[in-house]
Amino acid sequence: MRRGMHISLLALIAAVIGVQQATSYTNTSYHLTQLTMSAYYSLVIVGLCLLMGYAGQISIGHAGFFAIGGYLSAFLTTHNLSPLKDSSIVSFLLKSGLLWARDDLYGGQLLTLQPWASCIAAVVFTVVIAYIIGGPVLKLKGHYLAMATLGFGTIVYRIALGTTALGAADGLSDVPPFKLLPFLEVSGEMSKRVQNYYIAWGLVIVTVAMSLNLIHSRIGRALRSIHGAEDASNAMGINTARYKLNTFVLSAAFASMAGVFLTHYNGGIGPSEASIMKSVRYVAIVAVGGMANLWGALVMGTLLNFLSLRGYFGTYDDAVFGGILIIIMLFIPRGLLHANILSDLKGLFLGNQDEKENL
Repeated sequence: MRRGMHISLLALIAAVIGVQQATSYTNTSYHLTQLTMSAYYSLVIVGLCLLMGYAGQISIGHAGFFAIGGYLSAFLTTHNLSPLKDSSIVSFLLKSGLLWARDDLYGGQLLTLQPWASCIAAVVFTVVIAYIIGGPVLKLKGHYLAMATLGFGTIVYRIALGTTALGAADGLSDVPPFKLLPFLEVSGEMSKRVQNYYIAWGLVIVTVAMSLNLIHSRIGRALRSIHGAEDASNAMGINTARYKLNTFVLSAAFASMAGVFLTHYNGGIGPSEASIMKSVRYVAIVAVGGMANLWGALVMGTLLNFLSLRGYFGTYDDAVFGGILIIIMLFIPRGLLHANILSDLKGLFLGNQDEKENL
């Protein structure tokens, strides 16, 4: 890892600690709830930044991968297997320590899958789906690819909304805490607010470190070449199909993991997490931070998600993110943090005139 990358990661760690200390000093620790949720959403942003900014592939269906991870983990940790405890499969799972007994909201006994086992199952299942979807879909380009991923996201949303076993419009609730260690668990308890803040941002830091290593490796150079000129990369012997598919699957795995952790943190998940506007929001955040600017996407993702979760946009929340996407694409296509606004405006309004003068 390069020295600059070390410094950037240390700066991120210092910022995470500094924000928590500042909220403690000012008695505003309630902000940590939204900052924790923003961290999990940032995992989706990081994965999408790799896919769009480096592999050059657009996806308007990543909310679907987020929902697959969250819903599957929620279902496996809330579906009662007690009626099937005499079956060979459930008996095997019980003897293997993959099941646990707990009380439900009404004092009844539940026999469900352990959260860590459900997390692994959810991420693996998402990876399989991403491979199945990504193989044929990534052969498409431009708006055809966007429409295909949009269709996938729509399918996931309608399944979540219309399936009774998944709670339909109400979603799934009573999702238990995710115990990582005997003294460390992912849950929404107020007494564990600081602990969960550091768990979420620790996961973000690890993910960012992995992504930076990938970007500055031979694979990262191959991805940049695909983004710049895919046909030329093919001619140079780069297996563009494999690189695009693997990046797509990796970004889907990040989204699925975010869905799992946020679902256990919130204690439930609803179909809104799979909505098309969620996918549009992720794309808008990557665009405003800069397509190939991992730090820009992370900063803007944290800021915009925090403001949204705090309710600053009110009932116009979706409209704000849609408007942001339009404005960025029109005026600042390189992203807000790499903006040269005067140059971009000149290119937008005087582009046709310059072309005429060059003829």
